[in-house]
Amino acid sequence: MLKRTVFSIALLSACAGAHAQVGPDITSWIRNTTSATGYSGIESNVQLVQYNTTDVYISASCIPGYDIGPWPGDPNIPTNQNFVYKITRTPVPNTGTLTAVGLGHVGVFKNGVSIFNTQDAMSYNNLNIWHQNAYVFEGSSFDNCLGHPAPGGEYHHHVSPKCLYDITDSTHHSPIIDYAFDGYPVYGAYGYADTNGTGGIKRMTSGFQLRSITQRHTLPDGTALTSGNYGPDVSGTYPLGSYQEDYVFTAGSGDLDVHNGRWCHTPEYPAGTYAYFVTIDNTLAPVYPYTIGLTYYGIVQSGNTGPGGGHNTPTGGTTIYTTAVAQVSQQSFAVQVYPNPTAYYVNIFIQPTETNNFTATLIDEAGKTVLTQNNIQPTILYSLNVSTFPAGVYTLCIKNKDITHTEKVVIAK
Repeated sequence: MLKRTVFSIALLSACAGAHAQVGPDITSWIRNTTSATGYSGIESNVQLVQYNTTDVYISASCIPGYDIGPWPGDPNIPTNQNFVYKITRTPVPNTGTLTAVGLGHVGVFKNGVSIFNTQDAMSYNNLNIWHQNAYVFEGSSFDNCLGHPAPGGEYHHHVSPKCLYDITDSTHHSPIIDYAFDGYPVYGAYGYADTNGTGGIKRMTSGFQLRSITQRHTLPDGTALTSGNYGPDVSGTYPLGSYQEDYVFTAGSGDLDVHNGRWCHTPEYPAGTYAYFVTIDNTLAPVYPYTIGLTYYGIVQSGNTGPGGGHNTPTGGTTIYTTAVAQVSQQSFAVQVYPNPTAYYVNIFIQPTETNNFTATLIDEAGKTVLTQNNIQPTILYSLNVSTFPAGVYTLCIKNKDITHTEKVVIAK
């Protein structure tokens, strides 16, 4: 927990020269600037962000700032992984043979926690044909935040991490919650209805559908298997959806492509980007393939995947990302508000406090309230859409019944 003595406000107020180099691939990470600890007293979230013109290096313990555990039936315990992930700042589509999203970490959440794919590393009869769905076979060991530790202590999520962002907010475009190892962002469950950034907000839907099968004798592409390679018949023990191969991608059946993403405009990338989205249903339950599909959209850099992956050495003259620090009274609290100036959105992240249930109010220069966001909770990132407001200097007030913070936000067009 943070000490309640003298807190600091982390502001994103880079000078004009540095601002051109700083984008969401640098600013989206939840940095731990106060040595706050999480599970087992381990420093939580991201300890250091370094960058140059080509890459961002994320140093993280793989321990989130929110409470985790217990993990029923899972004997593993989270430990400090001391990761240094390397994320390209210039992702490019893969026009050749697509790269399979393999086992282990396939991306990193903005709090430094690993993202795993849909599998649990096991297959039926160990034949490597019918691959077990981790959400089905391991879901009982997930904690309240839908994560658990792997052998070796790597805490991770296979599905949408409900403690990382507000999964109930269906009225705003979800924030970036992750970067995949091909360098493209992963967003929460809600995006613009139209790829050009219009049409309101909707929950993104997967293009993967359950197959209409009662026997597992064929693969999703129609390949017939020999009897020795059959999977178990669909039953109460092995319900449909238990295996990756129970699903087939049907183009046009959802908002997202076979990688579980699409090319679209987003608040952080108003000119457009390829972006993955996590998928949930209208009850907020995870929906296959949950995060990234079975293959990456872009070209995957070396250094993050495979044995020993995630322990990179920064090269090329990196800069440490820092923010200006202002001292405030004991009645305030640690909060990040960024980007500032901004044209499209303002992110709010409140570090752990002893109180919760904040309200954020944006007030224009005439004293008129132009935006209100209720029920803001510490350790969850919120993204406020300010793209329709005129340029000017606004006052952002974040408060609850106990404490208040105000600061200026510049909307620049």
